[in-house]
Amino acid sequence: MSQSDDWNASARRVYFGLLDDWNRQDAAAMAARFAERGSLVGFDGSAIDGRACIESHLKPIFDAHPTPCFVAKVREVRRLGSGQTLLLRAASAIDPQLNAVQTMILSLMDGAYRVEMFQNTPAAFHGRPEDAEKLSAELRELPRPDGV
Repeated sequence: MSQSDDWNASARRVYFGLLDDWNRQDAAAMAARFAERGSLVGFDGSAIDGRACIESHLKPIFDAHPTPCFVAKVREVRRLGSGQTLLLRAASAIDPQLNAVQTMILSLMDGAYRVEMFQNTPAAFHGRPEDAEKLSAELRELPRPDGV
């Protein structure tokens, strides 16, 4: 495996692991993927900074609300710096009203990639219903998480 394949595959593992943690409603596992000072911008625009705060934010969501399961299609993995930071962009969701475009920036820390920033933006495509339907059609073709 080339060095390029390694960081690309690592970014994908972190991203799909993060989605799996969400689908299992595991706030601690999801937060553990973040850098100590990592940041999360949620679907509703909530901005949360720091691993402990991310876990504290997610736990009551998982405890009190039914959350949708997500599938994803990675659009791009791009190396940003000298092997230290990566950018992963993807679109994801099963319910078309919950489709999102997600962006994740990773840093290599002590041999493991950690999430520095994860942003989850609604894919509303205002005034472009054909783009919204195109995304939904792509996502319907993806395998579903167990139990969905």
